Amino acid sequence: MFIHSPSYFAQSSTSIFSPAATPSHWIFTLSMFVLSITGLIFLIVAGLLTYALIRYRHRNLLTYNEPTQIYGSNQIELAWTVIPALIVVMLFLTTSRVILATQDAKKPADAVDVVVVGHQFWWEFRYPKLGIVTANELHVPVSDPAHPTPTYLEMSSADLDHSFWVPRLAGKMDLIPNRVNTMWIDPETAGLYLGQCAQYCGVQHAKMLLRVYADSPKDFAAWVAQQQKPAVEDPTVAEGREVFLHNACVNCHTVSGTMANGRFGPDLTHVASRDTIASGAVENNAYNLKKWIDNPDSLKPGALMPPMHLNDHDLNAITAYLTTLH
Repeated sequence: MFIHSPSYFAQSSTSIFSPAATPSHWIFTLSMFVLSITGLIFLIVAGLLTYALIRYRHRNLLTYNEPTQIYGSNQIELAWTVIPALIVVMLFLTTSRVILATQDAKKPADAVDVVVVGHQFWWEFRYPKLGIVTANELHVPVSDPAHPTPTYLEMSSADLDHSFWVPRLAGKMDLIPNRVNTMWIDPETAGLYLGQCAQYCGVQHAKMLLRVYADSPKDFAAWVAQQQKPAVEDPTVAEGREVFLHNACVNCHTVSGTMANGRFGPDLTHVASRDTIASGAVENNAYNLKKWIDNPDSLKPGALMPPMHLNDHDLNAITAYLTTLH
């Protein structure tokens, strides 16, 4: 069984000032360059303004004559036109260089491909080369600079606009219906990287969270092997399996190896292996899972999953079944 190390449960910074992948390093460098230029402009303007306020502060007009009035200066007007224009061109060129370098980077043959689909209000991740479908928690391998293994994400939306943003790994990328956008990430170190949807997409936009697990090659291979297995048939929870298969759950969710093949909600084949449910909103444990099945609004108001209104016996049986799906 694939088990996360304790560091996976610690909080991760979402600051762009702590880059951990090539695209985020480029963005950080560009941000520092722009900040330096604009900071210098601010200091010059603020310094001149402060000097003028102090040097030419209000004086007794009976003692001092009105200063000489100057009407127009070709040199000054030329300077404040040409210098800002050069600064704008310089910022445009440096920004364009980063955008082109990110978008036109050559894709290695052994890159990991992931299809990302945004839903209200959760993320679907499909690994077409590996035959894996999961939700909300994206697993990618750490990329060795000597032998880069970036992860390429093909993104689209199942309903309306969303935006994929994990600040420490890359910039934002919009997910738009009927359009495919692509980005790539190559985490340098193993760990958990947090992000979320950055495009308002409805009442639960704020809880459409992202969790990216950068695994060592060994851990990633173990995770892949686990995810490729069919759902575990545990005879001790056979009753819960039958309750699940004979209720509306099968209309929205998939559990491989069963008749459940719904596509409206997350794939639940290995739901118990995830650290969170409700797109990262709450910890994945039996207590929260039971509350979620009974009434999703109690944990995530505005969620599109309807309450199941099961009796306590059936609710406990389904919860027990889902907690075995590692």
